[in-house]
Parts: sequence; C-alpha cells; structure tokens
Amino acid sequence: MAAANQLAVMVVDDTSVSRMLMTESLAEIGISNLALAKDGAEALTQLKTKPVHLVISDQYMPNLDGLGLLKALRSHGPTAKVGFILVTGSPDKSLVERGRTMGLNNFIAKPYTTKTIRAAIEAVVGRLT
Repeated sequence: MAAANQLAVMVVDDTSVSRMLMTESLAEIGISNLALAKDGAEALTQLKTKPVHLVISDQYMPNLDGLGLLKALRSHGPTAKVGFILVTGSPDKSLVERGRTMGLNNFIAKPYTTKTIRAAIEAVVGRLT
C-alpha cells in the first residue's frame, strides 16, 4: 500500500475555496484520509481527540492563526510530534524563521501547485509512492 493511502492529514483554512483547492490537490496525490477545520481553534479541538500525521495550515485565520496552532500542538504531548506545514501568501523570512523555532516542518507559498504540495509533504514524511 502506498504511503499516501495511509497518511492522515488535516487541512486548516478559514476560506472554503482554499480548503477545497488543497483537498483536490491532496486527492490528486493520493491522500484521501482527510480532516478539515475552518480555523486553528477548531483544528486544535479536533486534534486533541483525533490526532493526524500531518497538519497543513494557513497562517492568517481568525481565532487562532497557523503559528498559534503550531505552538499549541507542540505544547500538547499527544500532538507534539505531528508534522506541520504552514501555507502562506506572504512567506517572509521572519515568519518562516519564527515558525522554524517553534517546530515548523515546512511551508508552502501561495499560489501553489499539486507538485509543490507533494514536494513539501515528501520533505516532511518521505516518499508518498
């Protein structure tokens, strides 16, 4: 069985269109075990009861942004080692560096393609096929 089939991923984004586009790209890659959340607070609630292998989160969201979610996950034992990829339209160096100090595994700059998503995921979890 391909690794993509076994990977549990949560997509966190406050925009339904962005969640749908990411979900479609993940489906093209072969990842179908997905959970969705509309912001970091909702994601955190879900992840505390049902952790995933990888979180792909937008940075700029109401209630709890991407780095806030990352910090909360890293400080909670059962989710401390979850892979985390930040998605942002403004991947400035200071944001990425701040994320790295918090345990960020990778980031994806918008606009993205299925190919860049696959590369970002494989850099965190290894080959998907």
